[in-house]
Amino acid sequence: MVILLLGGSASGKSQWAEGLAVALHRRSGGPLLYLATMAAEDGESRRRVTRHRKLRAGKGFLTVERPVGLMELSLPPGATILVEDLGNLVANEVFSPEGGGERAVRLGLEHLRRQAKHLILVGNEIFSDGEAWQGEMAAYLRLLAQAQAACAAWSGAAGAVICGIPLWQKRPKESWFEELIKEAEPP
Repeated sequence: MVILLLGGSASGKSQWAEGLAVALHRRSGGPLLYLATMAAEDGESRRRVTRHRKLRAGKGFLTVERPVGLMELSLPPGATILVEDLGNLVANEVFSPEGGGERAVRLGLEHLRRQAKHLILVGNEIFSDGEAWQGEMAAYLRLLAQAQAACAAWSGAAGAVICGIPLWQKRPKESWFEELIKEAEPP
């Protein structure tokens, strides 16, 4: 099962993604991996990493920090993988000297999809700020939109979290998905 969750900053998308990953892991077993894509290079990003680690403490995640080069990862079979987040991944692959560009984003995500039993992808709300971005920022946003659209196309469920509430645009019709959502709901 592939699930894509989009949302703005502090929307609750990370909590929902963690809950869905834990619920899927409980149902199917195997390793539970948190794939962190943020390159924590300044005080603010290190504080965010610390906050996220505290929020997922005790949930059973094994954290793999990987800001670039997802296609080179060898992950255990049968894993439930939570990727946090697509915005960081795209920025790192495009702007970091270690990054592999647009191709690395696409191939890395496809590689994860092939390896995972369940893949939960956290993405970003874009194009809603009313700005007419130019240059590198516009190119970055277009690439992020393309990556998120590709993930939505091959996902079994996709939605946006707004004010802590997931609004599903794509979802399985089966009742097990409703049960999964109830099980994953943040406290």
